[in-house]
Amino acid sequence: MVTKMSDDNAVNLENFPRDDETKDHSSLFAPAKESDAGKINALISRAMRLLSQRDHGEMELRRKLQTPPIAFNKPTYSKPAKTSARKSTLSFSKEWQEEEAQKKNERQIPEDISPEHVQAVIDYCYQHNWLDDAKFADRYISGRSNKGYGAQRIRSELQQKGVDKEIITTALENTDVDWCAIAHDLAVRKFDEPLPTDWKEKSKVMRYLLYRGFFNEEIQSIYRDFDD
Repeated sequence: MVTKMSDDNAVNLENFPRDDETKDHSSLFAPAKESDAGKINALISRAMRLLSQRDHGEMELRRKLQTPPIAFNKPTYSKPAKTSARKSTLSFSKEWQEEEAQKKNERQIPEDISPEHVQAVIDYCYQHNWLDDAKFADRYISGRSNKGYGAQRIRSELQQKGVDKEIITTALENTDVDWCAIAHDLAVRKFDEPLPTDWKEKSKVMRYLLYRGFFNEEIQSIYRDFDD
């Protein structure tokens, strides 16, 4: 997991091939654009911070890098004059409300973030094995299934994060997750054991598990096992 930006991680444009040598890297590294190295390194540092917090897929990381960071102005307070406790409280409340209103109206920091900059950073992350959508999908499936979510829900979430459908399908097919066991354990935690068998209460269990992303077959298996 990435933790900090070091001099070894800074982009040295001289180490990258020219456009006429290869098409595997962004044209950003052409000599005519060497002045952009500072912007690239700033984006790499930002990517490292994001990846150190949790795993990201390529599209999710790309979207975040394309979005300028939100400006933050540290609030300053002047030393309050001697006054009554009630007036002091009202004054503080008014200052707090004004600061909150200012935060809501705060504009994003204007930055010249071009698609070429972002693509260069994505390439750099792949070169250093910081990005791998297949491994990301595997870890995501493991993490979300451990929290009681089914394959349908997880597939939808991965698609929203921009992971390729074929990668998702392969990851779900190769996982050793026992979806029926997870559905059963989740139902027991939610509805206690023994699970209800009358239609009204049973339908609540089924709706809940469908909402969590389990297939009908997996839900029905709970009651087949129960009947046995």
